[in-house]
Amino acid sequence: MPRLFTGIAVPPTVAEALEAYQGGLPGARWIDPDDFHVTLRFIGDIDASTADDVVEALAEMRTRPPLTVTLPGLGLFGGDRPRALYASVRADPALTDLQAEQERLVRRAGLEPERRKFTPHVTLARLRRDATSEAVAMYLSQAPVFAPLTFSVDRVTLFSARDSTGGGPYVAEAAFPFG
Repeated sequence: MPRLFTGIAVPPTVAEALEAYQGGLPGARWIDPDDFHVTLRFIGDIDASTADDVVEALAEMRTRPPLTVTLPGLGLFGGDRPRALYASVRADPALTDLQAEQERLVRRAGLEPERRKFTPHVTLARLRRDATSEAVAMYLSQAPVFAPLTFSVDRVTLFSARDSTGGGPYVAEAAFPFG
C-alpha cells in the first residue's frame, strides 16, 4: 500500500541554500535536502487500484503557466512544543489555486477531503521532544539571516514515502507538467 502525496520539488540550487540552515539544533531530525518539497496534497496510504485512479485524475490537471515560489523565512510548527522547523512559502493566489485543483482531483479519485488547512512550507527538520522551545529560540536567534529564495515551478510531482516515521527518502512516482 503506497503512501502518496503531491508536491512541488525544490530545485537543487535552492535545496543547497536551505541546507545552510541545517545543524546546531539539539533534537532535530534534519530532512535530506534531496527530499525538500512543498506538499500540495497529502494522500496517505492507499491501495494500488486507488493509486491508479489518483494518477488518472491528476493527469487531468489543467494547463497553466509556470508559477514562482518564494521562500521568505523560517518558521515553526507546534508553538510551545515545537515539532517542525520549516522555510515558509509566500502566499500566492496561483499556488493556492494549484493546491485547490489538487484537492479537487484527488477527491474525484475517491479520497476524503483534506481536513488540514493548506500551509505551504518546506520542512527542514522534524523536532523530537528534546528540541525545547528555548533551544529552538536560541537556534533561530543564531541562524544566519534568511535571504529570500525564489524558484519557478512548471509541474506537480506525485511522491511516495516510507510508511513508518514520515519522511524520506521520497520517490517521484509521476510528474504532471503544467503545459
